[in-house]
Amino acid sequence: MLRGTKDLVGCAVDGLDGSIGKIVDLLFDDHQWAVRSLVVRTGDWLASRRNVLISPVSINARLGTAKTFQTSLRREQVRGSPDVDTHKPVSRQHEVEQYGYYGYPYYWGGSGLWGEGMRPDLMLSTYSGGVSHETARRQQGFVTSQAEFHRQRGDDPHLRSCNAVLGYHLQATDGELGHVAGFLIDDQSWALRYLVINTSDWWFGHDLLIAPSWIDDISWLDANVSVGLSRQAIKAAPSYTADAMPTLEQERQLHDHYARPHYWNDADALETDISRV
Repeated sequence: MLRGTKDLVGCAVDGLDGSIGKIVDLLFDDHQWAVRSLVVRTGDWLASRRNVLISPVSINARLGTAKTFQTSLRREQVRGSPDVDTHKPVSRQHEVEQYGYYGYPYYWGGSGLWGEGMRPDLMLSTYSGGVSHETARRQQGFVTSQAEFHRQRGDDPHLRSCNAVLGYHLQATDGELGHVAGFLIDDQSWALRYLVINTSDWWFGHDLLIAPSWIDDISWLDANVSVGLSRQAIKAAPSYTADAMPTLEQERQLHDHYARPHYWNDADALETDISRV
């Protein structure tokens, strides 16, 4: 199901032995456009409140409510988790520390969004917990070599704050047309499906959706998002109403308007659409 970041921020996160805190931000992978960590502000149970990172790997999608996420973690685990400065992009090296601390398999290196699969729970279903010393050594070596490869190319992978990207300007081929006002996220795969663009300074306040795969370039320094679409093409696209998530049919119309491929399997479209009702 698609959910807006405005809806997700403020949701409670419960552990096996009580409330952990509330979501204050989401960190996404700026290469694969998937949420990799929930930034959770701990509650009164921790004397010195702080922001901690909770991976979707620990979220039990079958439990919880619309406003509460249930994790497989205990408070004591969270208490001892590695510190991180959430005001800066989070490096892959910190992810190694985080995943190693909780004993999770790494999501990178596989052919899917999460290891070899498309959902974090599927990644864990084939994982017995813990790794041998030799496996850990190979995984660490892979991460080190991958980080060096990206550093040489100047695009070292980072996790970036959804909150920090709010306000980024959207540039069409013929001029600016709005700013990033939010994101729509698939709460099963945690893929970031759309950027919500507010056009109040150009087109009477209409909101529109832009998929990450349609983005040509992002300047993190200049806070600009560029797409190879004209303002007229975007204005003529199917409308988006922030009061309700788009149906699968509305998503299909949007993708077809831009002649862009669907991200879903059309063979499963009916089943997926029914699950959103």
